[in-house]
Amino acid sequence: MKIDVVTIFPGLFEPFRTTALFGAAVRDGRVELAVHDLRDWASDRHRTVDDTPYGGGPGMVLRPEPLVAAIESLAGPKGVDREAWVLLLSPQGRRFDQERATELARASHLVLVCGRYEGVDQRAIELAVDEEVSIGDYVLAGGELPALVVIEAVTRLVPGVMGNPASAESESFQGGLLEGPQYTRPARFRDLEVPAVLRSGDHEAIARWRAEQAREQTRERRPDLLGPTRGEER
Repeated sequence: MKIDVVTIFPGLFEPFRTTALFGAAVRDGRVELAVHDLRDWASDRHRTVDDTPYGGGPGMVLRPEPLVAAIESLAGPKGVDREAWVLLLSPQGRRFDQERATELARASHLVLVCGRYEGVDQRAIELAVDEEVSIGDYVLAGGELPALVVIEAVTRLVPGVMGNPASAESESFQGGLLEGPQYTRPARFRDLEVPAVLRSGDHEAIARWRAEQAREQTRERRPDLLGPTRGEER
C-alpha cells in the first residue's frame, strides 16, 4: 500500500515512520509512506497556503489553489479513472471506525489531506477530495493526529503487516463487539487469579468464555454497538 500525506507540518510524521509495527511494515516494503509539505505547491515567495475567510469570522482557511495542485499531482484529477482514494481529515467527515479501516486496507493508494486552521476551502473538497473522515466528535488543531490514527488503523490490516493475522479477528469492534479481558503470567497476582477456564486447556470452553465476556463487556461499556436485537438482554 502507498500512502501520501499532505500537511503543513511534515515533521510530525517522521518519528512514526520508523516506530513499532508500522516502521517494520515500511522497512519490509509492505507500506510506503511519503509526507509532503503543502507549502511546496504555494505560488508566492512567502509560500502562503491560507487566507482570511469570505464573509468574515475568526481564523484562516486553507486556500484551494495549493491544495488542489498538491492532490492532483499525487493522485491525478478527480474522476472514475483515478486509482488513489483521497481523504480529508475533518470534523465534518464520516465517523471513522473499524469497518471503514477494513475497507480502506484493501486500497492500493491513499492520499490523506490534513486540514488546519478554520478549515479548507469548499472548492478544494468538491474538486479533489473523495471522502471526508472524522476520528471523533471533538476538534483538534489540525488533521495530522487524525491522519496518524487512520494510517495506524488501516495499515495494520494490510496482509503481512501483523505477524499473526488471526490477531485482528479477535480484537475490539471485529464482529461488532468489544474484546473481553486478557490475562498473562503469573496465574496469581495480589490475590487476583486468572480465571480457571483459561488455564483448563479446554479450547471450546475458552472460546465460549471469551465470547460471553465480549458480549458482557460490550453491554456494560458500549451498548450502542449491540443495537436493538443484540442488546435486548440488557
